[in-house]
Amino acid sequence: MRQVIAGVVGLALVGTAATAALVMWPVGQEPAKIELAGDVQRGAYLARASGCIACHTNFEDGGAPLAGGAPLETDFGTFYPPNLTTDAQHGIGGWTVEQFAMAVRQGISPEGEPYYPTFTYPFYADFSDQDIADLWAAFQTVAPAAESAPVHEATFPFDQRWGLKLWRAAYLSDPQTEPVEGKSETWNRGRELVRGATHCGACHTGRNLAGARVASAVFAGNDALPGGNKAPSILPEDLAERGWTVANLSYALQSGVTPSGDVFGGSMGEVVQNGTRFLSKDDLRAMATYLLDSNLAPEDEIASIPASGPVLD
Repeated sequence: MRQVIAGVVGLALVGTAATAALVMWPVGQEPAKIELAGDVQRGAYLARASGCIACHTNFEDGGAPLAGGAPLETDFGTFYPPNLTTDAQHGIGGWTVEQFAMAVRQGISPEGEPYYPTFTYPFYADFSDQDIADLWAAFQTVAPAAESAPVHEATFPFDQRWGLKLWRAAYLSDPQTEPVEGKSETWNRGRELVRGATHCGACHTGRNLAGARVASAVFAGNDALPGGNKAPSILPEDLAERGWTVANLSYALQSGVTPSGDVFGGSMGEVVQNGTRFLSKDDLRAMATYLLDSNLAPEDEIASIPASGPVLD
């Protein structure tokens, strides 16, 4: 009996030690000093493309731009995007550009804690130092909002943030935004946007029981989005079968109007309203070209797509 008790105690001690080691295990890499001058307009454009305004503004409750707080209900609990305004206490006004870079590209807070993957940082991992400098410059123009986003309401054991270190080790992967040799410049620009900034795979890819994207089902659709929404397959053959072309998909991403004359609703409607409608004609064409795995469409096919300027507020 004593041997059994000793064994149980030993296992408990080992488990406690392992947990303590995991809690103390540092994640992320300290970024190099970023001293590049940022372009506010380019940063504002990238922020729109990346969904920063859409996710970090509580439009339903009339929240201030980028002040956070809009609830995201998932199977793991309800999560609240944080305040990204220049308020030093409640937002990111006290951060450095390097801390900002670590958060955006690695999903690590200034305190060294991992962010929940409801934040789409895995898609931003390939952002360059210039991208970060531009984003940072744009965020410095945002008015401070002295309000904190609600605390996440994650259920046990997902409320144990140290467990995210195991999740990252198992599921974090490169967004694969690098250009592909032999493809057109437009196709590669589309790949960079779709797999990176606009993070289409965040919604249009199914998830496993751990909430990670299923690597073998990228863009194959997702019937279990937060809030009961669904995202259809955006694989090239499925898009083509549903009548999408480079021309009408480009236009839909700008206007929200589908080829049938209907409009996008739900999450996709929000994506267009707060994000893709601000993209340039060339970038909309690039996204459609990549998604349809198409050759570059003639200019006159998409001449009706208006160009739009970047705005952050």
